[in-house]
Amino acid sequence: MVTSTRAERVSLAFVKLTDTLVADYDVLDLLHTLVEEAVGLLDVSAAGLVLADPTGELQVVASTSEESRLVEVLQLQAGAGPCVDAYRSGVPVVVADVSALTRWPDFRAAALSQGFRSVHAVPMRVQGRAIGAMGLFRSTAGPLTAEDTAIGQALADVATISLMQERTIREAALVNEQLQRALNTRVLIEQAKGVIAHTAGVDMDAAFNRLRNYARANNQSLQVTAGSIVDRSLTL
Repeated sequence: MVTSTRAERVSLAFVKLTDTLVADYDVLDLLHTLVEEAVGLLDVSAAGLVLADPTGELQVVASTSEESRLVEVLQLQAGAGPCVDAYRSGVPVVVADVSALTRWPDFRAAALSQGFRSVHAVPMRVQGRAIGAMGLFRSTAGPLTAEDTAIGQALADVATISLMQERTIREAALVNEQLQRALNTRVLIEQAKGVIAHTAGVDMDAAFNRLRNYARANNQSLQVTAGSIVDRSLTL
């Protein structure tokens, strides 16, 4: 079916995210779906997602480009920036013009160096608890529209509910285990991307697409596929 209106595309995005509520799912695939749908639906150039590990430290777990991933990593290393603030406060943080920032000098330099001129950080929260934040990056200055802001927050909220399903909300240990598994898998995925990029002569974004497409086509988790690539039992 070909969708022709924005309303249809928004509805389809929510269907993709809420599908995870009725079956077992791949956590990393869910999070990548979130950032990809955000870029597809909103007036943004890229998106990145950070989640808190069991100790409360934020980690980058999904991004739509290497540029947005780098900005998120540098922001976390500095311990300051819009996503960090959105996570800590539980409310959105808007930077309409990165070049005009007088605080967060490390974030400002990183964002400008990667071509981003504005950012909207959306908290991922459920029942008053923030577990991370999504950064929406734009190549032009200016805030998101009210409609885009509402859709972005709704996407993040639905993904958070999916991630924190009732069975994990009831037991904090299960929540931490699932989040830690996602963070551990992310390290393995980065290693696999490097292997694919080197052996196939492609960039890191193309390498991830090959990894994800293979996992889906063969009904495997990203973790299993990435592990096979890293131990050289699989070549893409």
